[in-house]
Amino acid sequence: MLEIKPIFNALRRSKVGAVLLLIQIAITTAIVSNAAFIINDRITYLNQDTGYPEESIFSFGVMTFGKERDISQQFEEDEAMLRNMPGVIDAALFSSVPLSGSGSSTSLRLKPEPQKSRTIPSAYLFADEHALSTLGLTLAEGRNFDINEVLVTQDRSKLTEVAIVSRAFLNEAFPDGDGLGQMVYMGDAPFKIIGVVEHMKGPWLKSGASDNVVIIPFIQAQSYQQIVVRTAPEDRADIMKQMEDKMLAAYDKRVVVNVIGLDENKAQYNASDVLMMRMLMVLIVVLVAVTALGIFGLTLFNISKRTRQIGTRRALGARKSAIIRYFLIENTMVCLAGLLIGAGLAVWLGHELISRFSVPPLSHTYVMITAAVVLIMSLLAVIFPARRAARISPSVATRSI
Repeated sequence: MLEIKPIFNALRRSKVGAVLLLIQIAITTAIVSNAAFIINDRITYLNQDTGYPEESIFSFGVMTFGKERDISQQFEEDEAMLRNMPGVIDAALFSSVPLSGSGSSTSLRLKPEPQKSRTIPSAYLFADEHALSTLGLTLAEGRNFDINEVLVTQDRSKLTEVAIVSRAFLNEAFPDGDGLGQMVYMGDAPFKIIGVVEHMKGPWLKSGASDNVVIIPFIQAQSYQQIVVRTAPEDRADIMKQMEDKMLAAYDKRVVVNVIGLDENKAQYNASDVLMMRMLMVLIVVLVAVTALGIFGLTLFNISKRTRQIGTRRALGARKSAIIRYFLIENTMVCLAGLLIGAGLAVWLGHELISRFSVPPLSHTYVMITAAVVLIMSLLAVIFPARRAARISPSVATRSI
């Protein structure tokens, strides 16, 4: 402790280098703590449970240009053909594919228009009674669609009057827990909630209402249609390879496009998040490395300037350990000042990110962990030059007098 005052005086005499290092440590602490927090948040997001057996499901698009066949009948035959393929568990037409980033959404109402009502944002899928089986979902409450409730038509103005919803949607619409059997409305079109799925995600994982999903038993066969297939996980790759040939063998006046696994579809949707995460990792490594090199270089520079001082202390009987301790304490003083400023900057930066982007509040734990890591890194960076200073011979210092 008695060395603190002379160390402080020494820092005042070479304050430019110390201030620059302090600023570097502060910036590193602020950026690294926020970057590490965002990376962890993205990892949690990427690993979230979607409710689907992603590795068992794939989808593809069918663009039909032939006109001589009834398109609805053709897709019914296609579904039957797919379901009879060895290894296929189920298959169905869907208006959009979950986790793909493309689909339909609306605000469902508790009362029909034009009455005033609370609205619940939700994604919605059109599919038939095979939807739950195809997506690997099970009902937590209620029942599945009856085949007679599935409306197959080209008239989009017609809709069926039942729906299966996710638990998240039900809880938001009916927080008292009495939603099963209740009515919700798309505009003035009513839907009775007949079934509840505990957990399923919509097409947009980044949406604030990604857990709100409604499945409506409606099929509108069009020239472009999306088909979802569920298989045993080990059979999926082989069946995906056969899919185009099977579909064209059934009817060749069409094109099969975008045969892709559900997990791959999700990965494409999340590609920008993965890229951002990697860039942040590189940023952290670069910042920490530059800061460590800065500490290393500044310590070497100070040692070269204080060779006579170190030699004199060695001549007066200072142990090597005392010389090492001197530089460790000096570095710790600069580092602690930088960490204190950096912690304040980290909190400020966290608030700015919240106000400008959709990121959760910064946990102070990340600031403390980052500060501890930076402090340990700075001590490790200063040990080698400090040991080099401790090896300065008193005779060398004496010759320099």
